[in-house]
Amino acid sequence: MSVAEPRKIVLFRHAKADWPQVDDHERPLAERGRMDAAVAGRKLADSAITFDLALVSTAVRTRETWKLAVQELPHRPKTHYEERVYEASPGELIAVLNETPDDAQHAILVGHNPGVHGLADILAGAAEGDARDRMKRRGFPAAAFAVLSFTGSWKSLEPGVATLTDYWAPSE
Repeated sequence: MSVAEPRKIVLFRHAKADWPQVDDHERPLAERGRMDAAVAGRKLADSAITFDLALVSTAVRTRETWKLAVQELPHRPKTHYEERVYEASPGELIAVLNETPDDAQHAILVGHNPGVHGLADILAGAAEGDARDRMKRRGFPAAAFAVLSFTGSWKSLEPGVATLTDYWAPSE
């Protein structure tokens, strides 16, 4: 694939987590989170993006979110569980995405706030329609996702190079 073809990156926050007496990394999804993860998966399927790669935090709640969402997709991408996505800053997430092989045209990152929301804000130098206004108004609640498009290699992904093309949250 040519680096001149537009790439898509979806930044997907894990669904609502429960608060049992366990380490933060081990927190599972709440019942509502399990429902919202499946709904988000159906919305991702509606986007018609064929993901080549999923980068998923190793936290229990992100792995459960992805397991439920991916069942709704027509194509199951290669999934890489990445420890560095857990508690990552936007800059750390960019570093992870910069390592994506260029044969992957579209990728999804399943992570945590505030990193995922911050990354969406930082990457989006432009926006289509009212996507930025909706994201600004709603924030980035559990199970929300932002779709960004950019042209170039994954190594060239940096602040301001992408266009926010869509945003969705469970209450949308």
